Amino acid sequence: MIYLDHNATAPVHPAVLEEMWPLFTEKWGTASSSYRFGSQMKGVLEKARVQVASLLGASAREIIFTGCATESNNAAIHAALVAHPEKRHLITSKAEHSSVLQYAQAMEKMGVRVTYLGVDRDGLLDLAELEAALSSETAVVSLMWANNETGVLFPVREIGELCHANGALSHCDAVQAAGKISIDLASLPIDYLAVAGHKIGAPKGVGALYVRKQAPFSPYLHGGHQEHGRRGGTENLALIAGLGKAAEIALQEQPHFDSKVRPLRDALENGILEAVPSAELNGHKTQRLSNTSNFSFPGIEAEALFAITRCRRHLRFVRFGMSGRCRRTFARRLRYETRNRRPPNAAFFAGSREFAE
Repeated sequence: MIYLDHNATAPVHPAVLEEMWPLFTEKWGTASSSYRFGSQMKGVLEKARVQVASLLGASAREIIFTGCATESNNAAIHAALVAHPEKRHLITSKAEHSSVLQYAQAMEKMGVRVTYLGVDRDGLLDLAELEAALSSETAVVSLMWANNETGVLFPVREIGELCHANGALSHCDAVQAAGKISIDLASLPIDYLAVAGHKIGAPKGVGALYVRKQAPFSPYLHGGHQEHGRRGGTENLALIAGLGKAAEIALQEQPHFDSKVRPLRDALENGILEAVPSAELNGHKTQRLSNTSNFSFPGIEAEALFAITRCRRHLRFVRFGMSGRCRRTFARRLRYETRNRRPPNAAFFAGSREFAE
């Protein structure tokens, strides 16, 4: 199988699995416990914290382990709003991940005013629009580093500078950026930053939140003294160790990531554009991640393209990403065609099969 959707999730790295296994079978103690069997695991926890901090160019004390990036994003926005209850304004963009957009919508129902910035046809943010939206009432600006659909990169330094110049806090969803581009938070005006383990070779169910030393923070989850009192709940030590190891590997491989992946991506894109002249590449041509391609095919329904990954008779080994709306539409179309015994367009299968080969 050719798997083309690492922006959705990546396989667990063998070295990560090896790092985790003893914590499932031999050393299953709780790091926050008072007895020796558990307390000796604190070293494992803090080692992982240093590994994640190194990947992000931060200090270990600024890293909080979470259950996922959704929790990290929610916790960051929550902390910013709680820190300044007199400020009831949140700024984000229409291109954000649902973990930010749906939390913003939930805050709207609680009386928070939310501004949703647009992007241009290349997926780029207009900094002038952001500057115009900022006011003395703005508590936090939540904007991603790299888009999960198009790979387009937002200017996080300039965003952070505008935030701080206007008295607002800056939150960044860096789930897609971590491990793919160099990150040095010590030199960036970012107050909160979220990452997810399963995007960089760690298992699902673990993430991290960077909180700048000077940034205010109130726990999103209450219930224990774990994570220096900043996130209640028993630490999932095996998964945290896996995230640490994955971060270590990503830091080692990141300097070569672009030079290795970009030529492959460009060859793929050039091949598609040559074979299908009507195809349109979405997102800025250069200001995006080197691992991400997003195409539109005018006149062709997305569910028909997605169908090729479901029809084993035509194509058995390609997996790619598709938006939730397209998946729902595809499901309805597939039920209709199944009832009427109509196979999807064979031309799509033939072209995709030739490309895969």
